Amino acid sequence: MEMTIHLHPDVFDVVKMGNKNIEARVYDEKRRKLNVGDTLIFLKRPLEEESIKAKVVSLDIYSDFKELVKHYDISRLYMSSYTKEMYLNELARFYTEEEQKEFGVVAIGFQII
Repeated sequence: MEMTIHLHPDVFDVVKMGNKNIEARVYDEKRRKLNVGDTLIFLKRPLEEESIKAKVVSLDIYSDFKELVKHYDISRLYMSSYTKEMYLNELARFYTEEEQKEFGVVAIGFQII
């Protein structure tokens, strides 16, 4: 299976440099279809003309993002200039606490191919 993930330019660049190798998302119906070995296609917003192909190497499920961030160094999750608290605030812009409670969250480990 192949899944497309849209990233803001600054986050895309961190993935491209090879620093970020965990993508955190709500574990909704779309993400539940992912399996280790599947392919991720990261697209750089807004034009989506630049892409990175990666292979899913792990899927770790957590109850919420607060629990997830306890298990990883921030540089694997986001930009190293951010604190974990800043990262959680960023995630709150996209996912509500209700969504996290309903679906849980997933740390998608990936390797660029």
